[in-house]
Amino acid sequence: MAVIAAVMLERLNLATRLAANGQAMTQARLAATSAETLAMARVKALVDADPDKTVDRAGVLGRSIPLPLGRAGIEARIEDAGNCFNVNSLVQADAQGVFSLRPVALAQLRALMAGLAIPEGDAFPLSDAMADWIDSDDTPAPNGAEDAWYRAQPVPYRSAGRLIADVSELRAVKGMTPVLYQRLRPWLCALPAAELSPVNINTLRVEQARLLSMLGPQSIPLDRARALIAGRPAAGYATSEQALRILGAGGDGGLNGGLPLGQVQVRSRWFLLTQTVTVDSVQLEEQALIDVGLNPPRVVARSWGGIDSR
Repeated sequence: MAVIAAVMLERLNLATRLAANGQAMTQARLAATSAETLAMARVKALVDADPDKTVDRAGVLGRSIPLPLGRAGIEARIEDAGNCFNVNSLVQADAQGVFSLRPVALAQLRALMAGLAIPEGDAFPLSDAMADWIDSDDTPAPNGAEDAWYRAQPVPYRSAGRLIADVSELRAVKGMTPVLYQRLRPWLCALPAAELSPVNINTLRVEQARLLSMLGPQSIPLDRARALIAGRPAAGYATSEQALRILGAGGDGGLNGGLPLGQVQVRSRWFLLTQTVTVDSVQLEEQALIDVGLNPPRVVARSWGGIDSR
Protein backbone atom coordinates (compact mmCIF):
# COMPACT_ATOMS: atom_id res chain seq x y z
CA MET A 1 0.00 0.00 0.00
CA ALA A 2 2.88 2.37 0.78
CA VAL A 3 4.43 1.79 -2.68
CA ILE A 4 1.08 2.34 -4.42
CA ALA A 5 0.49 5.54 -2.45
CA ALA A 6 3.98 6.84 -3.31
CA VAL A 7 3.46 6.17 -7.03
CA MET A 8 0.04 7.83 -6.97
CA LEU A 9 1.45 10.93 -5.24
CA GLU A 10 4.31 11.15 -7.76
CA ARG A 11 1.90 10.93 -10.66
CA LEU A 12 -0.37 13.49 -9.06
CA ASN A 13 2.56 15.90 -8.66
CA LEU A 14 3.56 15.37 -12.30
CA ALA A 15 0.01 15.95 -13.50
CA THR A 16 -0.20 19.12 -11.40
CA ARG A 17 3.03 20.48 -12.89
CA LEU A 18 1.93 19.61 -16.43
CA ALA A 19 -1.42 21.33 -15.87
CA ALA A 20 0.32 24.44 -14.45
CA ASN A 21 2.72 24.58 -17.41
CA GLY A 22 -0.16 24.15 -19.85
CA GLN A 23 -2.08 26.96 -18.21
CA ALA A 24 1.00 29.22 -18.24
CA MET A 25 1.59 28.50 -21.94
CA THR A 26 -2.04 29.36 -22.73
CA GLN A 27 -1.70 32.63 -20.85
CA ALA A 28 1.58 33.35 -22.67
CA ARG A 29 -0.08 32.88 -26.07
CA LEU A 30 -2.98 35.12 -25.05
CA ALA A 31 -0.50 37.75 -23.85
CA ALA A 32 1.37 37.48 -27.16
CA THR A 33 -1.87 38.15 -29.03
CA SER A 34 -2.48 41.22 -26.85
CA ALA A 35 1.06 42.43 -27.55
CA GLU A 36 0.39 42.08 -31.29
CA THR A 37 -2.63 44.38 -30.92
CA LEU A 38 -0.54 46.95 -29.05
CA ALA A 39 2.24 46.71 -31.64
CA MET A 40 -0.18 47.20 -34.53
CA ALA A 41 -1.57 50.30 -32.80
CA ARG A 42 1.93 51.74 -32.40
CA VAL A 43 2.85 50.93 -36.00
CA LYS A 44 -0.37 52.48 -37.29
CA ALA A 45 0.32 55.65 -35.31
CA LEU A 46 3.85 55.69 -36.74
CA VAL A 47 2.75 55.48 -40.38
CA ASP A 48 -0.31 57.71 -39.93
CA ALA A 49 1.81 60.53 -38.49
CA ASP A 50 2.83 61.44 -42.04
CA PRO A 51 0.98 60.04 -45.06
CA ASP A 52 3.94 60.73 -47.38
CA LYS A 53 6.82 59.20 -45.46
CA THR A 54 7.59 56.91 -42.51
CA VAL A 55 9.95 58.49 -39.98
CA ASP A 56 10.65 57.04 -36.53
CA ARG A 57 10.65 60.31 -34.59
CA ALA A 58 9.68 58.63 -31.29
CA GLY A 59 12.40 55.99 -31.53
CA VAL A 60 9.98 53.07 -31.54
CA LEU A 61 11.85 50.94 -34.07
CA GLY A 62 14.82 48.79 -33.20
CA ARG A 63 14.67 48.99 -29.41
CA SER A 64 13.38 46.69 -26.70
CA ILE A 65 10.03 47.75 -25.23
CA PRO A 66 8.82 46.20 -21.92
CA LEU A 67 5.09 45.47 -21.84
CA PRO A 68 3.94 44.24 -18.40
CA LEU A 69 0.59 42.52 -18.80
CA GLY A 70 -0.83 40.84 -15.71
CA ARG A 71 1.23 37.75 -14.87
CA ALA A 72 3.04 38.02 -18.20
CA GLY A 73 6.25 39.94 -18.70
CA ILE A 74 6.81 40.89 -22.35
CA GLU A 75 9.92 42.22 -24.10
CA ALA A 76 8.91 43.44 -27.56
CA ARG A 77 10.91 44.83 -30.47
CA ILE A 78 9.51 46.32 -33.68
CA GLU A 79 11.61 46.55 -36.85
CA ASP A 80 11.02 47.83 -40.37
CA ALA A 81 10.68 44.43 -42.07
CA GLY A 82 11.40 45.85 -45.52
CA ASN A 83 14.99 46.75 -44.64
CA CYS A 84 16.48 43.39 -45.64
CA PHE A 85 17.08 41.31 -48.73
CA ASN A 86 13.77 39.70 -49.65
CA VAL A 87 14.72 36.23 -50.87
CA ASN A 88 11.39 35.96 -52.69
CA SER A 89 12.53 38.83 -54.92
CA LEU A 90 14.84 36.35 -56.68
CA VAL A 91 11.84 35.48 -58.85
CA GLN A 92 9.15 37.41 -60.69
CA ALA A 93 5.68 36.17 -61.61
CA ASP A 94 4.08 36.39 -65.05
CA ALA A 95 0.36 36.73 -65.77
CA GLN A 96 -0.12 32.98 -65.19
CA GLY A 97 1.66 33.07 -61.83
CA VAL A 98 4.74 31.25 -63.11
CA PHE A 99 7.92 32.25 -61.25
CA SER A 100 11.10 32.93 -63.24
CA LEU A 101 14.50 34.35 -62.31
CA ARG A 102 14.81 38.11 -61.66
CA PRO A 103 18.42 38.93 -62.66
CA VAL A 104 18.48 42.29 -60.84
CA ALA A 105 17.70 40.62 -57.49
CA LEU A 106 20.29 37.89 -58.13
CA ALA A 107 22.92 40.61 -58.67
CA GLN A 108 21.86 42.31 -55.43
CA LEU A 109 22.15 39.08 -53.46
CA ARG A 110 25.64 38.47 -54.85
CA ALA A 111 26.63 42.04 -53.98
CA LEU A 112 25.39 41.49 -50.42
CA MET A 113 27.35 38.25 -50.20
CA ALA A 114 30.49 40.01 -51.45
CA GLY A 115 30.03 42.68 -48.79
CA LEU A 116 29.80 39.93 -46.16
CA ALA A 117 33.13 38.48 -47.36
CA ILE A 118 31.58 35.33 -48.81
CA PRO A 119 33.91 34.07 -51.60
CA GLU A 120 32.54 33.95 -55.15
CA GLY A 121 33.16 30.21 -55.19
CA ASP A 122 30.49 29.87 -52.50
CA ALA A 123 28.31 32.88 -53.36
CA PHE A 124 27.60 32.12 -57.03
CA PRO A 125 26.51 28.47 -56.62
CA LEU A 126 24.47 29.29 -53.49
CA SER A 127 22.68 32.28 -55.04
CA ASP A 128 21.83 30.27 -58.16
CA ALA A 129 20.56 27.41 -56.01
CA MET A 130 18.41 29.79 -53.95
CA ALA A 131 16.76 31.12 -57.10
CA ASP A 132 16.27 27.58 -58.43
CA TRP A 133 14.65 26.59 -55.12
CA ILE A 134 11.88 29.17 -55.63
CA ASP A 135 11.36 29.34 -59.40
CA SER A 136 8.72 27.27 -61.17
CA ASP A 137 10.85 25.48 -63.78
CA ASP A 138 12.93 22.33 -63.39
CA THR A 139 15.93 23.61 -65.35
CA PRO A 140 18.89 24.38 -63.07
CA ALA A 141 20.91 27.57 -63.43
CA PRO A 142 24.60 27.12 -64.41
CA ASN A 143 25.63 26.76 -60.76
CA GLY A 144 22.24 25.87 -59.29
CA ALA A 145 20.20 22.76 -58.50
CA GLU A 146 16.71 21.48 -59.18
CA ASP A 147 14.76 18.37 -58.18
CA ALA A 148 17.15 15.93 -59.87
CA TRP A 149 19.98 16.93 -57.51
CA TYR A 150 17.82 16.86 -54.37
CA ARG A 151 16.26 13.49 -55.23
CA ALA A 152 19.75 12.01 -55.53
CA GLN A 153 20.62 12.82 -51.90
CA PRO A 154 20.74 10.11 -49.19
CA VAL A 155 17.42 11.47 -47.91
CA PRO A 156 15.59 12.51 -51.11
CA TYR A 157 13.44 15.62 -51.21
CA ARG A 158 12.35 18.25 -53.72
CA SER A 159 12.79 21.98 -54.21
CA ALA A 160 9.93 24.29 -53.18
CA GLY A 161 8.95 25.73 -56.57
CA ARG A 162 7.09 28.54 -54.77
CA LEU A 163 7.69 31.57 -52.57
CA ILE A 164 9.20 30.58 -49.25
CA ALA A 165 7.41 31.39 -46.01
CA ASP A 166 10.43 31.55 -43.69
CA VAL A 167 14.13 32.12 -44.25
CA SER A 168 14.89 28.89 -42.35
CA GLU A 169 13.74 26.97 -45.45
CA LEU A 170 17.01 28.00 -47.09
CA ARG A 171 18.87 25.53 -44.88
CA ALA A 172 17.73 22.82 -47.30
CA VAL A 173 19.21 24.57 -50.35
CA LYS A 174 22.28 23.11 -52.04
CA GLY A 175 25.43 24.88 -50.88
CA MET A 176 23.94 26.37 -47.71
CA THR A 177 26.18 25.51 -44.77
CA PRO A 178 25.63 26.41 -41.10
CA VAL A 179 28.42 29.00 -41.33
CA LEU A 180 26.98 30.67 -44.43
CA TYR A 181 23.47 30.57 -42.98
CA GLN A 182 24.53 32.30 -39.76
CA ARG A 183 26.37 34.97 -41.76
CA LEU A 184 23.44 35.65 -44.11
CA ARG A 185 20.49 35.18 -41.72
CA PRO A 186 20.51 38.70 -40.15
CA TRP A 187 20.29 40.28 -43.60
CA LEU A 188 17.59 38.11 -45.17
CA CYS A 189 13.80 38.09 -44.95
CA ALA A 190 10.93 36.33 -46.73
CA LEU A 191 8.21 38.85 -47.49
CA PRO A 192 4.99 37.30 -48.86
CA ALA A 193 5.48 38.94 -52.26
CA ALA A 194 7.86 38.46 -55.20
CA GLU A 195 9.01 42.07 -55.10
CA LEU A 196 12.35 43.79 -54.76
CA SER A 197 13.26 44.67 -51.17
CA PRO A 198 11.46 47.96 -50.35
CA VAL A 199 14.35 49.67 -48.53
CA ASN A 200 13.17 52.74 -46.60
CA ILE A 201 15.95 55.32 -46.44
CA ASN A 202 14.15 57.04 -43.54
CA THR A 203 14.18 54.01 -41.20
CA LEU A 204 17.45 52.41 -42.28
CA ARG A 205 20.08 52.33 -39.52
CA VAL A 206 23.75 53.12 -40.11
CA GLU A 207 24.72 49.51 -39.40
CA GLN A 208 22.31 48.45 -42.17
CA ALA A 209 24.03 50.62 -44.81
CA ARG A 210 25.13 47.48 -46.65
CA LEU A 211 21.49 46.98 -47.72
CA LEU A 212 21.62 50.31 -49.54
CA SER A 213 25.01 49.59 -51.06
CA MET A 214 23.88 46.19 -52.40
CA LEU A 215 21.29 47.92 -54.63
CA GLY A 216 24.06 49.42 -56.76
CA PRO A 217 27.59 48.55 -55.59
CA GLN A 218 29.20 50.63 -58.34
CA SER A 219 27.07 53.72 -57.74
CA ILE A 220 26.70 53.47 -53.93
CA PRO A 221 29.94 52.69 -52.07
CA LEU A 222 29.42 51.57 -48.49
CA ASP A 223 31.00 54.69 -46.98
CA ARG A 224 28.71 56.95 -49.01
CA ALA A 225 25.66 54.92 -47.94
CA ARG A 226 26.65 55.28 -44.29
CA ALA A 227 27.16 59.03 -44.70
CA LEU A 228 23.72 59.42 -46.29
CA ILE A 229 22.02 57.64 -43.38
CA ALA A 230 24.07 59.46 -40.72
CA GLY A 231 23.26 62.83 -42.34
CA ARG A 232 19.54 62.16 -42.64
CA PRO A 233 17.36 65.16 -41.65
CA ALA A 234 15.40 64.81 -38.41
CA ALA A 235 12.18 64.92 -40.43
CA GLY A 236 13.51 62.34 -42.89
CA TYR A 237 13.92 62.63 -46.63
CA ALA A 238 10.76 63.90 -48.30
CA THR A 239 11.20 61.71 -51.39
CA SER A 240 13.51 58.97 -52.54
CA GLU A 241 14.60 61.24 -55.40
CA GLN A 242 15.92 63.75 -52.85
CA ALA A 243 18.00 61.06 -51.17
CA LEU A 244 19.30 59.72 -54.47
CA ARG A 245 20.33 63.19 -55.61
CA ILE A 246 22.36 63.65 -52.42
CA LEU A 247 23.77 60.18 -52.89
CA GLY A 248 24.69 60.92 -56.48
CA ALA A 249 23.02 57.73 -57.71
CA GLY A 250 20.41 57.47 -60.44
CA GLY A 251 17.68 54.97 -61.15
CA ASP A 252 17.65 53.19 -64.48
CA GLY A 253 15.77 50.02 -63.67
CA GLY A 254 18.94 48.28 -62.52
CA LEU A 255 20.71 48.67 -65.86
CA ASN A 256 24.24 50.05 -66.25
CA GLY A 257 24.88 49.94 -62.51
CA GLY A 258 21.98 52.24 -61.59
CA LEU A 259 19.37 51.57 -58.93
CA PRO A 260 16.12 49.78 -59.80
CA LEU A 261 13.36 52.34 -60.09
CA GLY A 262 11.20 52.61 -56.98
CA GLN A 263 13.22 50.27 -54.78
CA VAL A 264 14.56 53.01 -52.51
CA GLN A 265 11.50 54.31 -50.67
CA VAL A 266 10.56 56.76 -47.92
CA ARG A 267 7.43 54.96 -46.67
CA SER A 268 7.21 51.50 -45.09
CA ARG A 269 4.60 48.79 -45.43
CA TRP A 270 6.03 45.76 -43.58
CA PHE A 271 6.97 45.63 -39.90
CA LEU A 272 8.28 42.75 -37.80
CA LEU A 273 7.31 42.29 -34.16
CA THR A 274 9.68 40.08 -32.15
CA GLN A 275 8.56 39.35 -28.61
CA THR A 276 9.52 37.19 -25.66
CA VAL A 277 6.68 36.42 -23.23
CA THR A 278 7.42 35.06 -19.75
CA VAL A 279 4.72 33.58 -17.52
CA ASP A 280 6.06 31.89 -14.37
CA SER A 281 8.68 29.42 -15.65
CA VAL A 282 7.32 29.34 -19.21
CA GLN A 283 8.98 31.45 -21.91
CA LEU A 284 7.47 31.92 -25.36
CA GLU A 285 9.15 33.59 -28.36
CA GLU A 286 7.25 34.82 -31.39
CA GLN A 287 7.82 36.79 -34.59
CA ALA A 288 4.82 38.41 -36.28
CA LEU A 289 4.90 40.11 -39.69
CA ILE A 290 2.56 43.11 -39.79
CA ASP A 291 1.18 44.55 -43.03
CA VAL A 292 0.16 48.21 -42.70
CA GLY A 293 -0.87 48.26 -46.34
CA LEU A 294 -4.13 46.78 -45.09
CA ASN A 295 -6.69 48.87 -43.20
CA PRO A 296 -6.63 48.16 -40.34
CA PRO A 297 -3.08 46.71 -40.14
CA ARG A 298 -3.02 42.94 -39.88
CA VAL A 299 -0.65 40.15 -38.88
CA VAL A 300 -0.02 38.18 -42.08
CA ALA A 301 2.49 35.63 -40.77
CA ARG A 302 3.60 34.23 -37.43
CA SER A 303 6.45 31.98 -36.36
CA TRP A 304 7.20 30.55 -32.94
CA GLY A 305 10.58 29.98 -31.31
CA GLY A 306 13.70 32.10 -31.36
CA ILE A 307 15.36 33.08 -34.62
CA ASP A 308 18.51 31.21 -33.58
CA SER A 309 16.50 27.98 -33.34
CA ARG A 310 15.18 28.22 -36.90
